[in-house]
Formats: sequence, structure tokens, C-alpha cells
Amino acid sequence: MIHKKHLLIIALILLLVISCGTKNDKKNSQALANVPEKIYEPNWESIKRNYKDPAWFNNAKFGIFIHWGAYSVPAYGSEWYPRNMYMDTATFTAQLNFQKKGPSKENKHHIKEWGDLKKFGYKDFIPMFKGEKFNAAEWIDLFKKSGAKYVVPVADHHDGFAMYKSNTTRWNSANMGPKRDVLGELFKEGRSKGMIMGASSHYAFNWSFYNKKDHFDTTDPKYADLYSPKGKDLKEPVSEEFKKIWWNRTVDLIDNYQPDILWFDFYLDIPDYEDMRPKIAAYYYNKGIEWGKEVVINDKNFDHDAFPEGTVIYDLERGKLPGIRKLPWQTDTSIGKNSWSHVTNWESKTANQLIDDLVDIVSKNGNLLLNVGPKSDGTIPEDQAEILLEIGDWLKINGEAIYDTKYWDTFGEGPTEVKKGHHSEGDNKDFTGQDMRFTQKDGKIYAILLGWPKDGKISIKSFASLKNIKSIKMLGDKNNSDLKWSQDNSGVHVNIPSEKPCNHAYTLEVSF
Repeated sequence: MIHKKHLLIIALILLLVISCGTKNDKKNSQALANVPEKIYEPNWESIKRNYKDPAWFNNAKFGIFIHWGAYSVPAYGSEWYPRNMYMDTATFTAQLNFQKKGPSKENKHHIKEWGDLKKFGYKDFIPMFKGEKFNAAEWIDLFKKSGAKYVVPVADHHDGFAMYKSNTTRWNSANMGPKRDVLGELFKEGRSKGMIMGASSHYAFNWSFYNKKDHFDTTDPKYADLYSPKGKDLKEPVSEEFKKIWWNRTVDLIDNYQPDILWFDFYLDIPDYEDMRPKIAAYYYNKGIEWGKEVVINDKNFDHDAFPEGTVIYDLERGKLPGIRKLPWQTDTSIGKNSWSHVTNWESKTANQLIDDLVDIVSKNGNLLLNVGPKSDGTIPEDQAEILLEIGDWLKINGEAIYDTKYWDTFGEGPTEVKKGHHSEGDNKDFTGQDMRFTQKDGKIYAILLGWPKDGKISIKSFASLKNIKSIKMLGDKNNSDLKWSQDNSGVHVNIPSEKPCNHAYTLEVSF
């Protein structure tokens, strides 16, 4: 028989258990409430339904791309030196559908300068890639002065050498070469200075990047984790093993650096990666929710079904659009005409050309991601730095007409047409004094003249029907005075100041 005293003790214990259980349930429910909901499922229907392009990206307008890696050691040809050095005969790549006649100039150069490709391959440049003068603070300071709002260093290029402290490959800059977490240092410094930080992954093409022949070191199994596990068959499809490697490597980059922008190169759009695309988009967008910030995927989208419209921000390589795109988009191009990475025969575009490109792109609702190519020692060449500073000086005066602006009813007017599509910039002509582009913000319209009018006047046909114009000024005008203007059925006619306020494009601010 249980004594009454024992029953009382049992009752007290039960009450204590119930009480603790209730408290724990409350704690657990509170903890669950703090766990962000994963709203993106790995399918395009879910992603389209939930994704919206972040306003911050569209407002930033100007960013810096960085191609820096072991390919800057030979500094010859381009960042595709690692591929082309192994092209000794005519080759055909089925997925890319192009042919190169061999031997390539890089192949001839390599044999002359570095010797046999079995004994001295691309892997042997990595110990030579020391980056001894790399200074993240100096780079970020220069990018800030250029007026850029975001920075996208190349994290994983086709060559397979990671420019960060990777947990998935030994071939990374923290273990080899510079023996520094290059991406980590840039992210830390950039974010401390208020920069938006992104990372690019070109790694999908690593599968087919290197030519595999027995007289090259690319077939040595000891280096398959650099040169990819693909065999000698050019048409061999991407293996499930490599897709898993790509996934783990990309997730590692996302998880450990929390990039605001994830920029993908071509080849991820081929059918072999079809199952990976919605999967990585959902993973990254859910991570953004977990981090409490809106994130962006940039993709070139050569195959327009690869990343459906409205799921990522469209990116054009070395090309622009001829008209306004209502969804945000981006041009990525290089200061260099002939390369993305540093080469000894680097040819820079002019600051004037690049500023005109920025204005043209922004007037059509786009952003400009402008690439620099540092030397292997980690210094940014003087001519590239000067161009960035020149762009920055222009933006100090005219940035009001660029940052946080929207496109207007029409992007502009003038005789110079822009070609559409990837790699079309070489077909474009320089803008003239008759070309102008429009943006708007806070009830003002900006007319940006891409050349200085010869006769001291400019007529803007597109403004013929504007009503209630209060005043017109030129940004940077030392007198800061209202300009004389008149309006009729043919347009608005403005008397331009006698002195140029800056060295490149010139902005008229129209107030109402």
C-alpha cells in the first residue's frame, strides 16, 4: 500500500515534470520561430513565385570584377592560357561548338619559355604565384575611389585553383601560391568600408577546360583534382561525380563567405547541369533568408531556358542592349580590350569609352561590372588604376544622374546605335556629340550628353512635350546657375555653359 505522504511526493514530481515540459515547449516554439522559413523549393515554379530582383542591386549601377589567379604568372594570351597551352593540334569541343586550329600561340609560347608540357604543366605556375604585394585595403580603397558600389572577385575560375580557403580542394590560395585567403581578405576589407561583396564561379567548365593527352601532365591521376577527372574523350558528358564536386565546392563558397552576389559563368547552362541549376538557386536564396539579406545570382544565360527569366539577373559578357529592359540586367566587361587577366601586351580602353558605356547601360536599366586584371605580384597596373580614378572623378560630379536612378520613357537619342548580345562590343562605334542618354530620380530628369556640343547649344527632341519645366542646370557647373533654354514643338533648346565641368560626359539636370 502507498502511503499518503508518498502519493503527495509523486503528485509534486508530476507537477514539476509537466511544468518543465511546458517551459521547454515554449522554448522550443520560440526557437523554431527564430528559424527562417525555407520558402524556395528546388524547382523553377517555386523560385519564380517567390523571387524578386533586389532593389539594392538595381540602385548600385557600378561594380568591379577582378580576374586574378595563377594564369597571371605567364601573363600571356589571356586567362585562358591554362587551356590554350595544351592545344597542340586542331581540337573540337562538342559542348562549345567551336574549333581551334593548333598548335595555339600559347602552346608554342609555353614550350619555348617553359619547356615540355609533361614536365612543366599549369600546376607548376601555382608555386610561382606568390601575390607578395597583394594588399586588400589598397584594392578596396581604389575601388571606393572609382565610385563602385560592389566588388566581385573571381573565386573559382575554369583552371580549378580556388582563390579562397576551400574546404573541398587542396588547390586553393590559402594552401598554395600566395598562402592567403584572398577572397576572405577582400570580403573583410570591403564590408568594413560599406561595399557590397560578391564572388564569381566559373568552375562548371573545369570539367572540359583542359585538353587530355598522354604527353601532357593533365592525364596524371595525381592532378585529377586540379585538371578534372574527365578522360580523353572530348564528348564525355559531365559525370555525376564531378557534379557532386561542383555542388560541394559551390556550397562551401556560399556557406563560408555569404556573398551578396553569386556570379556564374557559362557552361552551367548546358543540359548536363540541368538538375543542378534550380537546386543551387533555391539553396542560395534560402541562405539569403537565413542571413537576413536579399541576394543576387548573375548568369549569362546563353541558353535562355537555363535560368528562366525572373529567377536571376541577366548578365551580358562584353555586350550591351539596344534598348530598355524593364527587368534589371548587367554588362560585364574588362578595362582590357584583349584580356580579363593581366598580360604583358594588355590594351586598355579609355576612361571616356567606359564612362559612355556606363551611361548607356544605366539609361537602359542596367549595371556595369568592370573588370581589372592585377599582376601576379598583387599590384594593379598603373594605367588601370588611373582609369578607375578618372571614372571616380566623373562620378563625384555626375553620380547624381547614375546612382539610385530609374530609366525614363526613352533611353536617349542620337545617331549611334548599339549592337545587341554577348561579345558585341567590338562592333560598336564611339558615341558622338549628338548622342545623349536619359535617367530620372526624385522628380528630376537627367540628360547626359556623351560629347560636348560644338556650337554651345543642344536640342533635345524627346523633351518637346515636357510640361512645367522649372529650371535646367549642368551638374558641376562652377557658377551653379540656371541655363537659358527655350521650348517648342521640335524640342527643348539649351544654351550650354562656356566651360566644361568635367572631362567626359556632361549632365543636364531638368527640374519641374
